[in-house]
Amino acid sequence: MKQELNHSEQKLLKIISGLTSLPNGAYNIRFNGTALARSSSKNIIITKKSDGKDGIDIHIRPDTKNETVYIPVIMDKSGHTELVYNDFYIGENSAVTIIAGCGIDNCGNQDSQHDGIHTFHIGKNSRVKYLEKHFGEGSGSGERIMNPTTIVNIAENGYMEMETTQIRGINSTKRITNARVAAKGTFIVKEKLLTHAAQYAETAFQVDLDGCDSSTNVISRAVAQDKSRQLFTAKIYGNNKCHGHSECDAIIMNNAHITAVPVIKANDPNATLVHEAAIGKIANEQLIKLMSLGLTEKEAENHIITGFLK
Repeated sequence: MKQELNHSEQKLLKIISGLTSLPNGAYNIRFNGTALARSSSKNIIITKKSDGKDGIDIHIRPDTKNETVYIPVIMDKSGHTELVYNDFYIGENSAVTIIAGCGIDNCGNQDSQHDGIHTFHIGKNSRVKYLEKHFGEGSGSGERIMNPTTIVNIAENGYMEMETTQIRGINSTKRITNARVAAKGTFIVKEKLLTHAAQYAETAFQVDLDGCDSSTNVISRAVAQDKSRQLFTAKIYGNNKCHGHSECDAIIMNNAHITAVPVIKANDPNATLVHEAAIGKIANEQLIKLMSLGLTEKEAENHIITGFLK
């Protein structure tokens, strides 16, 4: 790294992005509110915003293929709060991977909070895979708070796959995703979420299928433990001949609470929309089978949860 990170900071960066050193190509690594390191490539240009907002603009040239952009955020300063705007402009006929995510290590007694607004403009015939991992840790009494907002605009025949993961460590989060999909465009979401203790997580998806033969598939896998609470809302509006599907599968444990709110609205007679939701506890038969193989009850629970969230 261009600036020295201590061991715990390096660990945080690796967990959310897989990075152990500066990658080749384009990247922007943010640390406690400043750019730790930034680089552009021939086809991917990253610049600081010029409109007074805190954040960056990422311009990906048309016909860019098989390149990866890293934009992780790490924080270990207790009491630090930030609102960051990142805008992505993906040129036509491109195929790229974007790896984001945020890690907070709070060892102090003040709350640390990262709010991020990511806006995607995906050009015709382009494909984007977007990976976002959230993680928190720290021995302090201050909370770790993350509120990510994702705004997606997919042009004709464009494609975006969005994979979001939050496994423990975040006290409070409100995750908002709004997408508009043009003709023959596709928007895929895969969410994995685990809460415990007294944590709260709210997820809200809204997808407008505006174009003919547009489609979406929103899938959430969630586990709520202890006294944690989760609220999942999925709204799909079929505004043309289209296909939309949302699915929420959740495991509830101890004294946790989970609410799933589906909304599907067909504004065109040729719209096909489906919602599925299932919330339940771990089956005793599964626990007994694993415990018969030598696992403790806790080990069996963890094994089932790990498999469920894959």
